[in-house]
Amino acid sequence: MFHKRLNETRKNAGITAQQMADWLGIELRSYRNYESGDREPSFAMLVKIANKLNVSTDYLLGRTDAP
Repeated sequence: MFHKRLNETRKNAGITAQQMADWLGIELRSYRNYESGDREPSFAMLVKIANKLNVSTDYLLGRTDAP
């Protein structure tokens, strides 16, 4: 659920994967691993991602349908 919501929310915000990776201070490959479901971010990184996309961590994790 996380990787699908992350990808969808990022695209809806008009942010490229490269822009997200740069903003988070990680390599593009590492960020793409989050969106493919191959890796999960740390709690601190999850919070940064949610803040950048202006959604709750619960939304990204699939615990609620309200961003």
